[in-house]
Amino acid sequence: MRASSCLILVAVLSMLAACAGPRGAGDTPRRSGGYYLDDGPPAAAPVDLAAIADAQPRAEPIKASTARPYTALGQRYVPMTEHRAYSATGIASWYGKRYHGRPTASGEPYDMFAMTAAHPLLPIPSYARVTRVDTQRSVVVRINDRGPFLAERLIDLSYVAAYKLDMLGAGQARVRVDSILPHDVATTRTSASTPAAASAPQADAVFLQLGAFAAPANAQTLAERARARLPEFAGLTSVLEQDGMFRVRTGPFADRTAAMQAAQQIAALLDLQPVVLSR
Repeated sequence: MRASSCLILVAVLSMLAACAGPRGAGDTPRRSGGYYLDDGPPAAAPVDLAAIADAQPRAEPIKASTARPYTALGQRYVPMTEHRAYSATGIASWYGKRYHGRPTASGEPYDMFAMTAAHPLLPIPSYARVTRVDTQRSVVVRINDRGPFLAERLIDLSYVAAYKLDMLGAGQARVRVDSILPHDVATTRTSASTPAAASAPQADAVFLQLGAFAAPANAQTLAERARARLPEFAGLTSVLEQDGMFRVRTGPFADRTAAMQAAQQIAALLDLQPVVLSR
């Protein structure tokens, strides 16, 4: 990007009431090896980044001021005014220390050590799963900011979210962004808190439930991701329709001990906590 273009980018974006500043600054290195506008990683992380958990989805009202159409760099954007299914693939970038503490579009201060992201269209606040295409590594983030506004960019991640996707060095990566809907959140929490309500159909069988969804497409997405990341369990992973819900399960296992061992492996690779089901 030419220097003059960068200045125009900064000037235009600074006039956007709903945005804290240009997004994607963390992935634009200068020839000297630094970061654009001195953005980038912190001098030292105050916490163990690997220990930071994914955002925990919950139902939140959409902030009306962030749902109005707006224009950035000559492009008109019409944000979603309701929670609905969304899935798109594109380039993710990240932003860091330059914006740490500054207001986001939601009005909340940007925290580079929180699992958040900026998106031009998704509701604020809302939640999404971001999956790196080449590694299938994924994270769950809370959308609380607008951007990026470069045509080839899909989403801007916080510093820690980019760290967990192992894209800090490259500055960007190709990802898939899938919205997490409020009814999916409620369903998953209910099944996790009351596992006995979702018993397996085989007597004395032990299964792992990876998730429960009202929409079959969401269940299939999780099942496909599980099969791709855990080929040893691919033949054991299926989607079961039960009580009006679509449940992703893996098994059966020989006993509860074997199921718990598998659960630890699945939790590490899929960033979710399986529920043991037995009867």
